[in-house]
Amino acid sequence: MKQFCLSIGLLLLACTPAFAQPFLMGYFPQWGLYQDPPYTVHSLVASGAAGLLSQIDYAQGSVTGGRCGIADANADLNFSFPAQQSVNGVADQPSQPLRGDFHQLQELKQRYPDLKILISLEGRAESFEQAALPQNREAFVASCIATFLRGHFASGIHAPGLFDGIDLDWEFPRKEDSGNFIALLAEFRRQLNALDPTLLLTIAAGPSPGMYQDVDMGAASTYLDEIGLMNYDYNGPWRHETGFIAPLYTPDNDPEPHHDVDSTVHAYLSAGVPAHKLLLGLPFYGYGWQSVPPADHGLFQPGKAIHADRPWSYLRQLEDTSALYRDPRSQAPWLYDGHTFWTFEDPVSVAFKARYATDHRLLGMMIWELSNDSQNADLLKSLTGKVHAPPEKTGSQ
Repeated sequence: MKQFCLSIGLLLLACTPAFAQPFLMGYFPQWGLYQDPPYTVHSLVASGAAGLLSQIDYAQGSVTGGRCGIADANADLNFSFPAQQSVNGVADQPSQPLRGDFHQLQELKQRYPDLKILISLEGRAESFEQAALPQNREAFVASCIATFLRGHFASGIHAPGLFDGIDLDWEFPRKEDSGNFIALLAEFRRQLNALDPTLLLTIAAGPSPGMYQDVDMGAASTYLDEIGLMNYDYNGPWRHETGFIAPLYTPDNDPEPHHDVDSTVHAYLSAGVPAHKLLLGLPFYGYGWQSVPPADHGLFQPGKAIHADRPWSYLRQLEDTSALYRDPRSQAPWLYDGHTFWTFEDPVSVAFKARYATDHRLLGMMIWELSNDSQNADLLKSLTGKVHAPPEKTGSQ
């Protein structure tokens, strides 16, 4: 953060912090349409999020049977948004060929022409394994490009130019898939370049390069524009002990050392991935445990896991009834009311990570996912210095 001072004669104006706009990518949830209240493309505009984002990855496109396809035709293509939920304030008409989220994304791009929008391809690991086989690879990639980049969404619906690239979410290639994984990336890059060399190819990557057995991640990165690190779920309801969902650094008393965001980043750097292609992942959700004893304010204590994540928009409200604590090294927060423990991100911790990303010359940050933020996108805004973090109810641990 730089300081700019202006002096005119004897008048010295106070220095004020100036924040550079970071590269921010956020996943937009297709299922937001079915939430209560619905989370729509218009929500990005109403909250102020759209003007802060560099890129949106729309989750999700389908990978099945060796082909790409529309995962939810109602949400993507057919739903008629009323005027109050439309980006341009005009209600969709049943007679128009393209409606749904895809039409709203078209309107969003007109309003924010510098915003990049990618389709995130998600499917079962077996579906990617089959699609990446030598005999299937070329046709699979061609189907993805035809559907999402050439815009052949459905019969009678042709709308090219909506998506600026493709994001692959293959979780995760097995050891025997390592060669096919690299070859699949190469085939995507070849066909994308043939259509338009400016089209982007990205992946969502696990919190350890070890998840990609025998994959040369440095070689993989040569075909990719971005690698979004899923820097979350370091702890969660699969464990019977509380812990942090996404600590930047391992706390001194953590029973599992080197299980943190910083270790993940350095592992990918050591594997040969350039820093300027890495996105640091941020969870806009959290996990909880019940029946947690009070030692160390519930941190690293046994507990009964709550088997569902909660959005930050919900967790922030619990600060009215719980004490907020913070690890001094990683700035990771947690809530504890004497019984229930919650781990999550907050404006302080994500701003700390934003500074880390800048200091380590990473490309930027990746958010999973945007609907978990408040109606005013307060957590997203804290990454840009647009809002100040609220005061904490208690001191650090």
